[in-house]
Amino acid sequence: MKSGKINVKTENIFPIIKKFLYSDHDIFLRELISNAVDATQKLTHLVKSGVVPIELGDITIEVVVNKNDKTLRVIDKGIGMTEDEVVKYINQIAFSSAEEFLEKYKGTDAANIIGHFGLGFYSAFMVSKEVEIITKSYVAEESAVRWVCDGSPQYKMERHDKTERGTEIILHISDEDEQFLDEQKIIALLNKYCRFLPVAIRCGNEKYWETPEGEEKSVELERPRIINNTNPLWKQTPSGLTQEDYLKFYRELYPMSFEEPLFQIHLNVDYPFNLTGVLYFPKVKNQLEMQKNKVQLYCNQVFITDQLEGIIPEFMQLLHGVIDSPDIPLNVSRSYLQSDAAVKKISTHITKKVADKLEEMFKNNREDFEQKWDDIKVFIQYGAVTDEKFYDRAKSFYLLKNIDNKYFTFDEYKTHVEALQKDKEDTLIYLYAADVDAQHVYINAAKERGYDVLCFDGFLDTHFINMLEQKLEKTRFTRVDADIIDKLIAKEEVQVSKLSEEETKQLQEIFNNSVEKEKFMVKIESLSETDLPILLTRNEFMRRYQDMEKLSGQKSFYSSFDHYTLVVNGNHELANKLLHETDTEKQTTLTKQLVDLAMLSQNLLTGEKLSEFVKRSVGLL
Repeated sequence: MKSGKINVKTENIFPIIKKFLYSDHDIFLRELISNAVDATQKLTHLVKSGVVPIELGDITIEVVVNKNDKTLRVIDKGIGMTEDEVVKYINQIAFSSAEEFLEKYKGTDAANIIGHFGLGFYSAFMVSKEVEIITKSYVAEESAVRWVCDGSPQYKMERHDKTERGTEIILHISDEDEQFLDEQKIIALLNKYCRFLPVAIRCGNEKYWETPEGEEKSVELERPRIINNTNPLWKQTPSGLTQEDYLKFYRELYPMSFEEPLFQIHLNVDYPFNLTGVLYFPKVKNQLEMQKNKVQLYCNQVFITDQLEGIIPEFMQLLHGVIDSPDIPLNVSRSYLQSDAAVKKISTHITKKVADKLEEMFKNNREDFEQKWDDIKVFIQYGAVTDEKFYDRAKSFYLLKNIDNKYFTFDEYKTHVEALQKDKEDTLIYLYAADVDAQHVYINAAKERGYDVLCFDGFLDTHFINMLEQKLEKTRFTRVDADIIDKLIAKEEVQVSKLSEEETKQLQEIFNNSVEKEKFMVKIESLSETDLPILLTRNEFMRRYQDMEKLSGQKSFYSSFDHYTLVVNGNHELANKLLHETDTEKQTTLTKQLVDLAMLSQNLLTGEKLSEFVKRSVGLL
């Protein structure tokens, strides 16, 4: 037997590991399995290249949980280690000083340290009071070795009678970490970190039912439980895959998802960096469906994280799927990832590939693209608002939809509106509705005058409109209920007022007495006799500002500033009747009824005021 001291420059390396890795200590299993996979793949390469003339046989990695002796074993049949290799790879931790280590990684979490200094194996000590290694090299004449360490810098190493090649790591689980002696917990971790590793991983057995040939009844049987899919779809050649293959893999990734994706993008790049993956477009219609952390990052099929801030643009996090790249630096802080040149290139490339796919769909089958538009609009808006380069690409295929469900590109709609508003004014007015049903009266008024109305009913629309007004020259977006239509779009012909100046003042006074003056401003306008007698409008700027505040969750002075303009049509027959009504009580009742009708049309009449309106309506009837 040999004994010795692990070659480190400090006596307290293990307390350091425990302290810095504790916050995410279940990651130890990922590291041990990854090492086992590496050992297996090294041997596989040597055998398949003819360097080592041996039979591979069964190379399944086994994970064995034993509650009785409180151990967790990771067993591979890979390349194994000689005594010299154990000394080299296990006993020597390669960093210059503990001080440098502490300074560089101060305050980081588990995933940020493991592996960066060859500490992957040592993550086992986060959950173990003692760790054993029993290993036998593939080289037949080399003896097996047993190495054991209790979490101090002291270790023992001796020969062992193991005859099969490979390595067995035995973790004697500490009392405070006995959760890792629960097989279901271990299976869950294997599913999280190792479900797509390229070497089969077994953990216990699973039961299944089978009907023997010639028998009527099924019998319960057991078979080894294989955790992982060793050849995931993103590693396969796209040309050999069908749409059903992609849908099947999507269900494998998201078994609890009840809705299928709209389409997908298969990433397959080998220059100037390596990148594979599949990104799925889910239906994203509203804020509730903006679920992030659905894209998973892998490195050589090892799960790294689904927290991809800084790795892909924020709007890309609305997608689902997998990105796999060996060029993304592992086990370093996300702040480092954000500044890493390789990560920036990969992020830019993914954005380009997504834009390419959307543009290709638009050009190749516009009808199909239009059918999918409502489900992908939020994604494209989010990208355009937050990423200047993505907007530059998206402006060629972004679609504006009007209330008649017709779709236009920016250029197409500009031509369309120029024809409708020619000779009106220099700036084109893009009218839009946020709620087609609630704003039906205003939409009708616009359409009766030959104008078009866009449909902007999404929760990101206010931000998007603000951006477009900066991008599109001589263009202003105005909601149809921001003012009377003749004020929204200047007309050459002007309606002549039927009221004298004195009658106008009198009518204004009648309505002023029936509204809350701090909330409503009364304006008498000369509209067509066929227009409604009364309308409520709301300032475009104020309403937009409030909409953005609601979305951001921030409040300011404008948040509680609810102010409306009550537009009275002085040319309507009812205006004339109110002016000449001699019964003051009846005049007041009719005025209140008109004001409440206007409020009702904007969903502003609630509670006691609504009850009063209903009671008054019955009385008038």
